[in-house]
Amino acid sequence: MTFRQAVLFISTLAAAGGSQVAQAADRPNVLWITSEDHGPHLGCYGDEYAITPNLDAFAERGCRYEFCWSNFPVCAPARTTLISGVYAQSLGGEHMRSQVPVPRGFRLYPQHLRAAGYYCSNNVKEDYNVVPEGKVWDDSSRRAHWRNRADGQPFFAVFNYTISHESQIRNEIDDADRIHDPAAAPVPAYHPDTPEVRKDWAQYYDRLTMMDRQVGERLQQLEDDGLADDTIVFFYADHGSGMPRSKRWLYDSGLHVPLIVHIPERWKHLASADYQAGGTSSRLVSFVDFAPTLLSLCGAAIPEAYQGEAFLGAAATPPREYVFGARSRMDERIDMSRCVSDGRFVYIRNYLPHRPQGQYLQYMFQTPTTRVWKQMFDAGETTAAQSRFWRPKECEELYDLQNDPDEVENLAYVAEHREKRDELRDALVRQITEIRDVGFIPEGPRLRWAETVGGSPYDFARQEDEIYSPRASHFVAVEATDPTSPERDYFAMAYRYFPREDLALYWACNGVLSRGQERFHQFHDQLRSVLDGELSSKASPTTRIVAAETLGKYGDSDDLDASLELLGEFADIQQHGLFTAQAALIAIDELDDRAAPLRDRVAALPLKSDEVPGRMGTYVPRLIEKVLADLDAMTE
Repeated sequence: MTFRQAVLFISTLAAAGGSQVAQAADRPNVLWITSEDHGPHLGCYGDEYAITPNLDAFAERGCRYEFCWSNFPVCAPARTTLISGVYAQSLGGEHMRSQVPVPRGFRLYPQHLRAAGYYCSNNVKEDYNVVPEGKVWDDSSRRAHWRNRADGQPFFAVFNYTISHESQIRNEIDDADRIHDPAAAPVPAYHPDTPEVRKDWAQYYDRLTMMDRQVGERLQQLEDDGLADDTIVFFYADHGSGMPRSKRWLYDSGLHVPLIVHIPERWKHLASADYQAGGTSSRLVSFVDFAPTLLSLCGAAIPEAYQGEAFLGAAATPPREYVFGARSRMDERIDMSRCVSDGRFVYIRNYLPHRPQGQYLQYMFQTPTTRVWKQMFDAGETTAAQSRFWRPKECEELYDLQNDPDEVENLAYVAEHREKRDELRDALVRQITEIRDVGFIPEGPRLRWAETVGGSPYDFARQEDEIYSPRASHFVAVEATDPTSPERDYFAMAYRYFPREDLALYWACNGVLSRGQERFHQFHDQLRSVLDGELSSKASPTTRIVAAETLGKYGDSDDLDASLELLGEFADIQQHGLFTAQAALIAIDELDDRAAPLRDRVAALPLKSDEVPGRMGTYVPRLIEKVLADLDAMTE
């Protein structure tokens, strides 16, 4: 029996005894203090512009982790990974936002802690992309608190602070309440240096100071209750800065978060060798590691299905070599990228390179920085580093955080960095294969296919490779969309490697779309057959929409007419559902003035459907609003 198996066996016996066993074992309490939408922009992380005295003092007692990633640069999939101990792209819940069932027989970490006798409270945000089975928390509300537990019962408590959220950056505050001088604000190389941008960055830091006060009050409350010596405390943020090109993007600025852990003297035997009280740890950690670490600290069994590695407690593992990130649909816009880092270099693979980083997101454009940045780009007033965000993506990106912390110099195609690029690329492919990343399956089809096995996307992806192969999917997606790949017959290649015909057609069509006019005529007939439903009766609406966008953008008038007819039909959310309508409206938006004949038809589309979950109900209305605004502007 291995050491970890022994720990799991003992923990399982303890869990069977319920709360009385938990009390007898004299386990630590654990408090997680989380804040939203910010990176390690704290005084204790060396940021001289930041004013964060409470967290700075806390860091003097705890261990500051120098490289913690959130795995996702936006809240819902990041929190899905936290609550499950499984990468959200493995669960099929990597989109912002989505709603998928948990795998059969799967339990989230609070359910394991509750079974082990812990009182588990969450105040208050959940925002998970998975639908759990059974009760998760003892209390998840604005009243949730460790004070509501039974006498002597160990607790696990989460308190989440929203004052630093993206939305708070753009709220007006009185000049008298301003804390940071905009003139001294640090402006990264990818942002233009304007008064609007400086004001936003200053207000971002203002909100961090306000959050710091709230954290100080919570830590004082723990002291006042006489629990500080019995409680292990984590402080972390849910992903990177809420400023544009940080939140939602796979740069270090979108994934890197502060993590400070304090282990009281009583529980110092639960620290790992790299934990330094009052110091730092260079160990790479990420959100997928938090659930197994928590269970390890509390003496509870770590499920085999959990994909993270415990970095503290009895079941702590050796440090990991890499951390991983993922980006998929962000609100109303479809995208797909994956990344990996060794702590110094960040490698990003973009699977839909024809979509710019700066796709229009209605929520993001409420921030003044976003608007002025786009206006300056349109006017030709941005630098090369500032312009890249608004142009089609490069298929591969590689950045050296030591020499280029703003990540504006792409080294992926520089000969002297080829070895590092290939190392990280290989690590990413291994991870995609091991966790069975379902991101290569479009959102609508993946949910339908999961229903065929009576389970979740996670369950579907764990059938034989003849049903779904993540490694083959990655290969075909790369070969189809990367201009440095050999010239191929995308359709023949996709059929050869993809076990499912619709998935083969989807990536073949994206390959032609990403190459543009260059390869269009070679594959015109196949595209037209996909659009007309002749090449395969199995082609999903999502796949036919990609063919329609390509034909509408590069074809003749007959192709355009056929494309607009199909897109107009599929844009109806009541008739075809959210994911089909969303994809169709994006394609219409991408066609610009060629979509003008659809203007009145789009204006008459229904805005909602009773079958769409409320958390995703704004996406189609936002797209319709954007399409109409653009088409109307073209006719003025």
